[in-house]
Amino acid sequence: MNRKPRQPDFEKSLQELEQLVERLENGDLPLEESLRTFERGVALTRECQSALQSAQARVEILLKRDGRPEAVAFDAGPDGAGSTDEDEVEGDEA
Repeated sequence: MNRKPRQPDFEKSLQELEQLVERLENGDLPLEESLRTFERGVALTRECQSALQSAQARVEILLKRDGRPEAVAFDAGPDGAGSTDEDEVEGDEA
């Protein structure tokens, strides 16, 4: 059976990347290990960016209306709860 290689888990990749950054920020790694850690970090960054781009494409497909994509601005706001322009419009109508 031919199976596709499993895509890395975004959250696990991001967590590993954060750990690598912490190790590099400590500054106590030998040069060669720092370079290997940095290389792994670059690879993880690319994997995460690819996963985010894929997710963004999927969201854009889901937001298509009448055959045209309709972008909706997202604002995380100070509390991080997030809102869209549509939320504000709906709130004004109530």
